[in-house]
Amino acid sequence: MTDLIAKAAIDRRLAEIVTPVIEDMGFELVRIRLMGGKTPTLQIMAERPEGGIEVDECAEISIAVSTVLDVEDPIIDAYTLEVSSPGIDRPLTRLKDFETYEGYEVRIETSEMIDGRKRFKGVLAGVEDDEILINVDEGTIGLKFDWLSDAKLVLTDELIREMLRARKAAGLDPNELDETKFDDVEAEAPEEE
Repeated sequence: MTDLIAKAAIDRRLAEIVTPVIEDMGFELVRIRLMGGKTPTLQIMAERPEGGIEVDECAEISIAVSTVLDVEDPIIDAYTLEVSSPGIDRPLTRLKDFETYEGYEVRIETSEMIDGRKRFKGVLAGVEDDEILINVDEGTIGLKFDWLSDAKLVLTDELIREMLRARKAAGLDPNELDETKFDDVEAEAPEEE
C-alpha cells in the first residue's frame, strides 16, 4: 500500500527513526517531509490518536525527536525541524483519515491518469476495502488508496465549524482557536562541525 505519510526514500528512513519516539509519547505521525532550500526543513505533522494536538505537545515532540535525530544523524547538512498539527485543512495520509473525514470536501491527486485525469475534488463518501469513495460531479467514484499521491481536506465553513465544536466538546475554549494554535514549533538543528 502506498504510504502518503512519507513519500521519498529519505522521508521513509526518517519515519522509521521518529515514529517509535512519537508513538511512545502517545501520538501518531501524520506526515513527514524533508524539504529542500538554502537550509532544508524537516516537517513533521503529528496528532493524538483521537485527533488534535496542542502547541506545547509539539514542542515536547520536537525535543524528543531532535535528541534521536542527533544520535542517528540521518541528515548530513544543517536543517530546521518543524513539528506541527496537521491543521484544519489537513493532509489525508492514512486510510483511517478518509473514514474519519467522510462527508467533508477533499482534493485528491493520483500518481497515474484515471479516466483522463489526475485531480479529483469532491465529498468523501467513505472507504470500501482499499478504495476511497468520492462524490464528484459525474457521480460516486472509487480510487484505490495505492493510486493516491496526495490528498487533503478543503477549508470550508463547515469544516471550521466542526473544528470549533470538537474543541468545545474536548473542554477547550473555541475562542482560543487562532493562528497560534496552528503555528509550527521550530527548533534549529545543530550545525555540523
